[in-house]
Amino acid sequence: MVTDRTDSNLIQERLNRRLDTDSYLEPYQADIERRLEKILQTRQRLTGKRMTLADFAAGHEFFGLHFRDNQWIFREWAPNAEAIYLVGDMTDWQELQAYALENTHIDGIWEIRLSPDAIFHKDFYRLRIHWKGGGGDRIPSYARRVVQDPETLIFNAQVWVPKQPYQWRHPALSRDFNDLLIYEAHIGMAQEYQGIGSYTEFRENVLPRIVEAGYNAIQLMAIQEHPYYGSFGYQVSSFFAASSRFGTPDELKALIDAIHDAGLLVLMDIVHSHAVSNEVEGLSRFDGTDYQYFHSGDRGWHPAWDSRCFDYGKIQVLHFLLSNCRFWLDEYRFDGFRFDGITSMLYLDHGLEKAFTSYDDYFTNNIDEQALVYLALANEVIHSVNSDAITVAEDISGMPGLGVTLEHGGYGFDYRFAMGIPDFWIKLTKDTADEEWPLGHLWHELNNRRPDEKSISYTESHDQALVGDQTLIFRLIGADMYHHMHVDDNHLKVDRGMALHKMIRLITLATAGSGYLNFMGNEFGHPEWIDFPREGNEWSYQYARRQWHLADDPSLKYNQLAMFDRDMIRLAKKYGLLDTPPAELLHDHNENKILAFARNGLLFAFNFHPSHSYEHYQIDCPAGSYRMILNTDHPNFGGHNRLVPGQIHHTFTPEKGGSDRHVLSLYLPARTGIVLCPD
Repeated sequence: MVTDRTDSNLIQERLNRRLDTDSYLEPYQADIERRLEKILQTRQRLTGKRMTLADFAAGHEFFGLHFRDNQWIFREWAPNAEAIYLVGDMTDWQELQAYALENTHIDGIWEIRLSPDAIFHKDFYRLRIHWKGGGGDRIPSYARRVVQDPETLIFNAQVWVPKQPYQWRHPALSRDFNDLLIYEAHIGMAQEYQGIGSYTEFRENVLPRIVEAGYNAIQLMAIQEHPYYGSFGYQVSSFFAASSRFGTPDELKALIDAIHDAGLLVLMDIVHSHAVSNEVEGLSRFDGTDYQYFHSGDRGWHPAWDSRCFDYGKIQVLHFLLSNCRFWLDEYRFDGFRFDGITSMLYLDHGLEKAFTSYDDYFTNNIDEQALVYLALANEVIHSVNSDAITVAEDISGMPGLGVTLEHGGYGFDYRFAMGIPDFWIKLTKDTADEEWPLGHLWHELNNRRPDEKSISYTESHDQALVGDQTLIFRLIGADMYHHMHVDDNHLKVDRGMALHKMIRLITLATAGSGYLNFMGNEFGHPEWIDFPREGNEWSYQYARRQWHLADDPSLKYNQLAMFDRDMIRLAKKYGLLDTPPAELLHDHNENKILAFARNGLLFAFNFHPSHSYEHYQIDCPAGSYRMILNTDHPNFGGHNRLVPGQIHHTFTPEKGGSDRHVLSLYLPARTGIVLCPD
């Protein structure tokens, strides 16, 4: 129960604000009130009203290895342990009594204090933990650097305290824009050669490309340490360690510094929905129990991912995860996070094979309300540490309130992914002929979002680029793109794919809620899927890279797609397109395959018909003169040059419809999208 009248009033205020913005929630008032109460209760339980939640989320400054007051201090939480030894280079990997941790008998915390010459920079180390009936080596849970030996493939923690700590050159970026144009990237596979790229290579070679392309935010995947490279970073073992595959902590800081210097935000793909099941490298059975960080029994295992599921009801687990949020803000100056796999967290069945068709689905016994509480608290920590920080929820279920502020009865995310849009594009391009595309349904899917929650639209992310799936360009063209992408090669299937690729991306961006995302290489139609080294491909890096030379070659159509994406992004930024009210539908004709709409004064018209071009096509719109500022048919973009760039169109009053009706008469070539602005 709430503790006093002030708490009750606060809950009621937030509940009322929530119901005011979404009337569909009224039948579930009791559930919402209970969840709001749980958030407040848990917050009070963690802070005791003696500190801020951000102060509570500082476990990384207490646990782990630190050099303070001219001594080494190491602490670990292992309540089931009977003995713990620090072993490594400093002990010749033997258990020495001088390196035995002491049980403080306070909440399962173990501690050791050592002289300055007992440990040195770059020493490798582990914990050797003994428990009743067994024992084993473990990587410390708060280790800030974990390195894999290239020959033995064994992971160890590594001391990282250089004599000259990294000196930041640029402050964390103060966000002065509300429209997010995100370039999703993976450090390791961002290079051209067959191998693993580095933070430094990304800073020197890839960052300039992203800046030139016009995006204002970078979302970095696979930053948290993970044992299996092919997991794409989603099977995390060491939550406080930046992946050493790509370089040192200082090299990651230099990359983030350079991103800020270029005026871009940098978001981290953070994984708190589950953890790798590895026991030596990860947290599973860390102190010999299966329930230290996770639920015990079947609930503690994810059936589809073979990973461990956190117990979000434990104070120590909340301390660990909330501290992890703050750590990446404090230590590396990330500007925010994309929270991965939220659907898996929210539902006891992880949302597997489930269609969410009713609000009833969000208020059942299938909901893990402790996970909802954690997400709300995580958002509070993040935004209190950095008021400009951005949080993005990856949730396919459509759980209401994720993108609503805590003050308005939500869970505090700034944005949520519009995950239904790429799924719809896949279904449409895979199963339906062009001439049968249902434009009314398409318009609904592109704009299907709650008005009180900001969303990020995309045609494809890394999910659609993985082996076993297909990128949008490959789904449209297929293997013909390997042989017919020269600018002088007039190939019908390539021509169709190029035209639709541009139109799909333009209409997705133009109708996006408040943000847009692109996965690296997809902007120029990268021809190959992503397949990390594995036994099935003989551990090849052939498909774990990006072929940037294709976009750089003016004799190839990839270059034309890249130029279109650049101009499209620049247009969105110039006109503040995503920081404006939603698009207003002006014209929808399914038989003609024409869609037209307005946004922030701009007019967009799309002819999706595969063969019919229309002369003098009339579209109702506000009175005035309009100049064409972008068209997908431009020859620079691989088009057929059927339109006149910069052409000015004037509205007129037709004979029928009354004097208040104003129309534009446009030439709309087949498979073409155009953008006009008031002249």
